[in-house]
Amino acid sequence: MHFTSEQRLDDGVLEREFTLGDIPGILWTPPSAPASAPASAPVPLILLGHPGGLDRMRPRLAARARHSAAEGFASATVELPGSGARPRLPAVEQARADLRRAVEAGEPVSDDIVDRLVLPLVDKAVPEWRAALDALLALPGIDGPVGYSGGVISVGVRLAVVEPRISAAALFAGSYVPRVMFEEARRVTVPLHVLLQWDDEGNDRQAALDLFDAFGSEEKALNANMGGHTGVPQHAGEAAARFFTRHLKS
Repeated sequence: MHFTSEQRLDDGVLEREFTLGDIPGILWTPPSAPASAPASAPVPLILLGHPGGLDRMRPRLAARARHSAAEGFASATVELPGSGARPRLPAVEQARADLRRAVEAGEPVSDDIVDRLVLPLVDKAVPEWRAALDALLALPGIDGPVGYSGGVISVGVRLAVVEPRISAAALFAGSYVPRVMFEEARRVTVPLHVLLQWDDEGNDRQAALDLFDAFGSEEKALNANMGGHTGVPQHAGEAAARFFTRHLKS
């Protein structure tokens, strides 16, 4: 991991850009977690998932990170494979074009399109997230437990299954889910908080409900709100923050 820039935001949060190999990312740490010296009490870490395009998503990610910093958490994110300035994935690009054509024609989105669109991202992104986690937890002032927050929801599902350092996850329903991920969801056991926008135009609501039902976690909560994909109410974010406070600071 190599840090390429840093700035102190007006609330004292330290924002640092980094690269992990050729993968760009951003780390936000609260004032209580120094950049170069161990803190008396290392802070927990939240991994911020997103649908790709780090530059485009940055304002929303930074807002989430600053809110988490106020609760005493560090936050970090990395760019998805094939997104932003990273090399394109031709098969995924083709699947995205096929998806767009199906939606514009009012046709059902086939399982084949969903598999070709999502599964390559999951297969590539999850090992990268785990490598980032190795590097992040080696930094001074940051320690477990670790949470995952956001989407792509299938990435969060796979991480919750294979990464034992993930102690809790707040997953954002709002992306297509391959059928194979329902089987993986049954193996998820960490506490879950799932956020669903009821009128999300790009989300199969019933699939999101079925996925929630499939999760094997003993503690799982569904926070469903009226509105479209970008209409998440403030109180929904506050509920997710309380969820992480319970599970990462207990």
